[in-house]
Amino acid sequence: MMARDFDSQLLESVAVRRRRLRDALLYGPLRTRRAVDENVGKAFAGVVLAAVLCAGCVGWSFVSHRLMNQSSPSAPAVSPAPSTASPR
Repeated sequence: MMARDFDSQLLESVAVRRRRLRDALLYGPLRTRRAVDENVGKAFAGVVLAAVLCAGCVGWSFVSHRLMNQSSPSAPAVSPAPSTASPR
């Protein structure tokens, strides 16, 4: 029982050391900037995701409109109704 506990402690300490070394390599002595950098990255990822979703919606609308117009060529083109309002 004692050997397993020692092994798990050793593995956990190695994982902690690797994480600290990785963070030191990535962020250097500016540890306080790490949270800001992560939040900026998340915000940028959110903006990119929103842009991709918007582009997908616009593309889907365009394609469905084109397919709808192709499937019914005998339908008359919709033209704006003439204005009946008198100019003042």
